[in-house]
Amino acid sequence: MHDLRPATTRVIDLLDGVDDAHLTAPTPMGPDVTGLLHHLTGLALAFRDAAGKVDGPTTGTPPAPVEGPLPDGWREELRTRLDGLGEAWADPAAWTGMTRAGGVDLPGEVCGLVALDEVLLHGWDLAAATGQPYAPTDAEAEAVLPIVTPPEDPEQAAAERQGLFGPALPVPEGATGFERVLALAGRDPGWAPPAP
Repeated sequence: MHDLRPATTRVIDLLDGVDDAHLTAPTPMGPDVTGLLHHLTGLALAFRDAAGKVDGPTTGTPPAPVEGPLPDGWREELRTRLDGLGEAWADPAAWTGMTRAGGVDLPGEVCGLVALDEVLLHGWDLAAATGQPYAPTDAEAEAVLPIVTPPEDPEQAAAERQGLFGPALPVPEGATGFERVLALAGRDPGWAPPAP
């Protein structure tokens, strides 16, 4: 069992640093900041419900890109959902038995780590895109390392990682634990937004 609340709080703390000029900015993994915020809003609800073993639309369907502008009050909504996600996984029962996320059945202990990984990676995406500091702990990085480490068989790795991560990148010399996680998840730890 891991406490997701430090990770969700870290992302919540980024939200006030996102201004309107950032919303169309690129992110390390594809969608612009608006698309990333839509994704974070959806995954926070889905993984909160997965912790509670809810079997319904929020946990039974794969995530799909959401188009269009963010709704009014998006910061408060995302804060509430991220806070709910962290609190839901603070319940030891969330880490037991089977649950479902994105239409996939998996053990609670695995789902909790996937939730942590999603928050850590997309939090970094947001921080990098908006030029904000972001420093997950070594313990968080170590916890999600098995989630991002690809299988040795390239075909198996491609099949399992499709839609989840980009191809793993070489881990930089002297990388921190989280930089290692980023590289294995297909992100360049040195990524920065293009100069204006």
